Amino acid sequence: MPTPHFLTGAELDAAALARLLDRADALKRAPLSSRAFEGRTVALIFERPSTRTRLAFEAGVFELGGHPAVLRADDLQLTRGESVRDTALVLSRHMATVGLRTGSEAALAELAAHATVPVVNMLSPLHHPCQALADLMTLREAYGELAGLHLAYIGDSTNVTRSLAVLAGVAGMRLSVASPPGYSLADQAGWKPDQQAWHGGQAPWHGPGAADRLTLCTDPHDAVAGAHAVYTDVWVSMGDEAHASERRSALAGYRIDDAMLDAAAPGAFALHCLPAHPGEEITAEVLYGSRQRIWDQAENRRHAQKALLELMLEEMPGA
Repeated sequence: MPTPHFLTGAELDAAALARLLDRADALKRAPLSSRAFEGRTVALIFERPSTRTRLAFEAGVFELGGHPAVLRADDLQLTRGESVRDTALVLSRHMATVGLRTGSEAALAELAAHATVPVVNMLSPLHHPCQALADLMTLREAYGELAGLHLAYIGDSTNVTRSLAVLAGVAGMRLSVASPPGYSLADQAGWKPDQQAWHGGQAPWHGPGAADRLTLCTDPHDAVAGAHAVYTDVWVSMGDEAHASERRSALAGYRIDDAMLDAAAPGAFALHCLPAHPGEEITAEVLYGSRQRIWDQAENRRHAQKALLELMLEEMPGA
């Protein structure tokens, strides 16, 4: 059996996703009930800044009884020319699992190709699957079931959008994405809605009714109509600062405010992966008000990631 990695979210089928979320719910109720990583160390490599990912993984590994070894890029010999392959081989001799937050898809792929322990994508340019797990956990807490739920995403299509597309598809949800021209999934290299070309695996949006479950549009009001939750991300992501003014102008009509939530289904709430910029992609009234579950999302990162780590450990050859 190959080493189980979690790089895009497409590694999970519907049954595995449901089992993971069930376990996350149980760990949220009893955070110290598992000692699955007792005597084990997890490497957490951060080539990019992090708040929620680092806090959730570091606290989560500790709660599972393990030791989180937090490493910045300049803590490793990679900065002096050691190869990713050699780093992967060394890490595999000491660590139970390796998490990587990186600006390079190639580095993530090479690490996974050579590591003999599970590798977790803690954020890459194209994917943020750990965030999507917390998002689905939050939606399931609110509605009980994921299949058939309608999630609207408005704004720039980011790595978060891609991971939502993958895992919402696995869960049988409907996803509507509204972005201005030039900021849509359809504008990005490699986007094939019938194949989900980023992960190279089975397309979660294929089969009967698939075309009705994923919608790309430009009008945010079209996307949010009937939606159970409305999701957004920052207008200026890491690396986009040089084009901040242009991006703010293009995305000005894609803000979650009370009027946007009023256009969704009754009881719809806002979601945001954070960090937020009140007054840009979301109003302060929504961000800190009663029509959001954003802070639940932030907490659920820890519980969902703990469940993921347990699942990957269980699936290791010889486990």
